[in-house]
Amino acid sequence: MGYHWNWGIFWEQSPEGTGTYFDMLVQGLETTLVTAALAWLIAFVVGSVVGVLRTLPGRVAPAIATCWIELFRNMPLLVQLFLWYFVVPDLLPGPWGVWLKQLPNAPFITAVLGIGFFMSARVAVQVASGVEALPRGQRAAATALGLTGPQTYRYVLLPMAYRIILPPLTSELLNTIKNTSVALTIGLAELTARARAVQEFSFQVFEAFTAATLAYLVVNLIATLAARWLEDRVRVPGFGKP
Repeated sequence: MGYHWNWGIFWEQSPEGTGTYFDMLVQGLETTLVTAALAWLIAFVVGSVVGVLRTLPGRVAPAIATCWIELFRNMPLLVQLFLWYFVVPDLLPGPWGVWLKQLPNAPFITAVLGIGFFMSARVAVQVASGVEALPRGQRAAATALGLTGPQTYRYVLLPMAYRIILPPLTSELLNTIKNTSVALTIGLAELTARARAVQEFSFQVFEAFTAATLAYLVVNLIATLAARWLEDRVRVPGFGKP
């Protein structure tokens, strides 16, 4: 017996009673975008700090940065999400652990933190590579102008480094968006989870996951085009592609 295609399934009422199957996918996409945006914010901020620490003189700061990077980069994301969701609440003092377990949006918070910290290690490597790729004369010139260490990074090194690493940062942003799909394992109703729910309710597996695939494709394509536009706007002559 062949598969019965039914592309009109998206406009049928869902068993949840809150709209159509299409509405379910839209809700999942919204959750995916919000989760990815907050996780990327954490990844960018924390990754920038860790990346800067890795390029500081001395041994302590680079060692701390290296420990952070190796810890979060070398552990699978799925394992990290499980640790955040199932293990961390039991390690906290009693009332805190109970409060954390009873949060109605615990899967969302766990996904944001877990994905954010996981991606921060990758961003840190990119930031450190961007800073180290700059000519040493820039740091020396900043010192000659009387800039302090933080001022050197704030006004000289980081603005240039971000321009250099914008293409790999774009790849990390796309990975962040795609990594949200792993959060379905802890109960987050993101796009992949909603597509699976549509498939389970309607038995239209190909239609459900085709729609989810197209949604991921469109979102990532928009993010890529926006990053390319930004790269063209902030490019410094002599750096990057001609």
